[in-house]
Amino acid sequence: MTPKESTDNQTKAVSTKKNFVLRIDEETFKAIEKWAADEFRSVNGQIEYIVDRALKENGRKKDNKKEDKPQKEKG
Repeated sequence: MTPKESTDNQTKAVSTKKNFVLRIDEETFKAIEKWAADEFRSVNGQIEYIVDRALKENGRKKDNKKEDKPQKEKG
């Protein structure tokens, strides 16, 4: 595989994400920015994490990690 093919494959994997503009007040942005820095993430990564977690907690998105864990037997 050539370096160009490798780059093209990586771009295809990332291109499944949708781009959009988010308007957010400065105070909220600064709080997210601090939280992201505390967890070694970008602001964008932190927002993705927050949204993903909220969707899973509210049953709007499957939590693949929960499905992988075997359930304990009662007894």
